[in-house]
Amino acid sequence: MMSYDHILLIIGVLLTVFAASFYIRDTLTGKTTPNRVSWFLWALLPMIAVAAAIKAGADLWAVVRIFLSAILPLIIFFASFFNPKGYWHLTRFDWICGTCAILAIGVWIFLKSPKLSILFAILGDSLAALPTIYKAWKFPNTETGFTYLLGLFGVLLVFPSIPNWNIENSAFSIYLLVANLTLVVAIYRKRFIQRS
Repeated sequence: MMSYDHILLIIGVLLTVFAASFYIRDTLTGKTTPNRVSWFLWALLPMIAVAAAIKAGADLWAVVRIFLSAILPLIIFFASFFNPKGYWHLTRFDWICGTCAILAIGVWIFLKSPKLSILFAILGDSLAALPTIYKAWKFPNTETGFTYLLGLFGVLLVFPSIPNWNIENSAFSIYLLVANLTLVVAIYRKRFIQRS
């Protein structure tokens, strides 16, 4: 029989998939212009975290959310090539993000430290988020804010299902909470200010 925690996790996962469907739709129609550097790294780095969490013995239910945070960005990354407004611009900052991803893999393979690998994946993922946060702050209409808002609620639903509050079970979920909240503020801040 499924526990209450697992039901919350499944609802959170479904909510995340539902939220991503809006972003994918808006990307394909040209309403949203994803930064391909961010979305590619958002797909790559959680996969490192998934592999490291499994190797560290994390609860598989907790790993599901991290896995989803890799697959959905990968779909969005591919969808961006069907959007004429999508862009790929490699800056020095983008290279730093890529370097962090390589470091995460190196730490995991050579030092055999899954916990450090998860932390490096979070660092790289958060650096990958900065170009999109910057774009959302300057041009909020180029992002689908509803996706990040639903993603925020999806992450919150996962929290009660975390079996142990350690790096392998909770670090990536905490990061996803902060990242989604930051993007929601960047996208909706002008609307909040206008209403107040």
